[in-house]
Amino acid sequence: MEFLLAVILVALLVGGLVWWRRESAAREARSLADVRADAQRWYERLGGQVMNLHGDSPAVRQALVDAGERYNAAGSQLEQARTVHQYRLARETALEGLAYARAARVALGIDPGPELPPLASAEGTGQLTREREVNVQGQTFRAGPQPGQGTPYYYPGGRYQGRPVPAGWYSTPWWKTALGAGAGVLGGMLIADALFSPAFADPGYEAGYQEGFGDGADFGGDFGGGDYGTAGDFGGGGDFGGGDFGGGDFGGGDF
Repeated sequence: MEFLLAVILVALLVGGLVWWRRESAAREARSLADVRADAQRWYERLGGQVMNLHGDSPAVRQALVDAGERYNAAGSQLEQARTVHQYRLARETALEGLAYARAARVALGIDPGPELPPLASAEGTGQLTREREVNVQGQTFRAGPQPGQGTPYYYPGGRYQGRPVPAGWYSTPWWKTALGAGAGVLGGMLIADALFSPAFADPGYEAGYQEGFGDGADFGGDFGGGDYGTAGDFGGGGDFGGGDFGGGDFGGGDF
């Protein structure tokens, strides 16, 4: 009798374990399907924007180029994604592309559409509130909250060497070209300090300063923060945040 009870108890335990494992696998599958569908939804929305928006001004063209590059990167990420984290990376890339598409609509003078979910890479970086012009190492750099002939490069907000760069329009993508122009990291830091120096009564952007922009202590990060994977996460579309956006240099060279 005792042996029979022991057998029944073991059978119940084994059955419970099997049921728990099946339920866990089902929950993981549902979660994966949900994040995949969410990423796909934003990716398809970005594709519609890229195909339907056109313009001749430099600001519009540049924003659409950047949006198109994020579209390609997000598509590659979706093809290779197998985990929840990877699908979330693809979603973030698509949202970044939509931020550029939205900027193109602003530059075209049409309704930018509904607000987008916040980019994780832009958290705490703020937005430009007024125009600014500075001279660094003999070069003039401009930034402002609106597109203009002198500020055709939109940036949705991110970090340069751990320092916040607010969303807005810039005269050049100095966060990338600082290296290409031979200025190096130090040159990029000088540009950032000059454009957003807290020595001015108005540093030119809202939010972000409380995150430590001007304290000179945080030099460790790259654009996109540290939570968006490494170069091994995606083989084709690039790594969204392990140092660079969109495959190494903000989407292939234009931003």
